[in-house]
Amino acid sequence: MSLWESVQGARVFDLAQPYYVGMPHHPSHPPYLFGLTKKHGDVLTPAGNSSAADAIALGSHVGTHIDGFGHFSCGGMLHGGLPAHERQSYATGLSVHTADGIAPLVRRGVLLDLARNGPLDENVEITPAMLEGCGVAIRLGDVVLLRTGWAQYWRDATRYINAMGGSPKGPGPGLAGAKWLSERRPVAVGSDTVAFEKVPSPDMPVHVHLLFECGIHLIEALNLEELAAAGATEFVFVGAPLKLEGATGAPLRPLALL
Repeated sequence: MSLWESVQGARVFDLAQPYYVGMPHHPSHPPYLFGLTKKHGDVLTPAGNSSAADAIALGSHVGTHIDGFGHFSCGGMLHGGLPAHERQSYATGLSVHTADGIAPLVRRGVLLDLARNGPLDENVEITPAMLEGCGVAIRLGDVVLLRTGWAQYWRDATRYINAMGGSPKGPGPGLAGAKWLSERRPVAVGSDTVAFEKVPSPDMPVHVHLLFECGIHLIEALNLEELAAAGATEFVFVGAPLKLEGATGAPLRPLALL
């Protein structure tokens, strides 16, 4: 059987959230901007045809995206013991651990559905016991996705970001849950929330542990609703970030093949 024959019957799930003006974005990052730069009819060809075009602007951590290892530092150092101040500039970004160096992901994916009884409350910290209770085996090099149910709020930016006090507030793993995940050595972990970890959390210890200490990518703002509705726990994960030189993260269009 050819490679194409082995996958052509797979059901494909789009795990990305749509981009739209007014969409949710973490307060630390700039919003998504969009507009037409040319409308149909502005310029006509001799035959009466026309083309439309548009422009976008967004932060590299806005929408469904993947974090590079250079996104967080600790004590002035980047992942691998590299001094951060020697590897960065406003003009060109980082010189190491950049988004263009993140390899396309074609991996075994697993879904840990923590929202089978409805979206998690904003105060819930996902614990090792909760992760273990999902009953899903995680293998070396997997992409592990956590469903909190918050993807249901994507079209309500105020509810999704939930930052009435200035900082987002929402469910996610604490440091104990993050260490439970890292012990299983996935290549990446992700969730359907804006920050992955339980927030607010001023020091962001989960980001520091996974990105800086362990070299495990984070994927945020996923849409896991259809995948969960299909009862999937294991699938082929496919995702390729934009090759943004110098960037600390990049938009991602992830797919699950079931």
